[in-house]
Amino acid sequence: MTLERISIDPAVMNGQPCIRGTRLTVKRVLHILARYRDRGEILKDYPRLDEESIREALLYAAASVEDRTEELSY
Repeated sequence: MTLERISIDPAVMNGQPCIRGTRLTVKRVLHILARYRDRGEILKDYPRLDEESIREALLYAAASVEDRTEELSY
């Protein structure tokens, strides 16, 4: 998988995966997506983000999660 908008640089945000050219980590983008109900509001409040960067952050996060099933207790 080629993600052109995600960069990992030890000199930027301690090497955490970021949206290229920003200090927005993939983790931060995921938190933003979880809190905002309206994608338009995200793009307004974070003008350095765009739809493709958000999509790549989600793809990176999905690829980073182990593909296994665990029972959840409620």
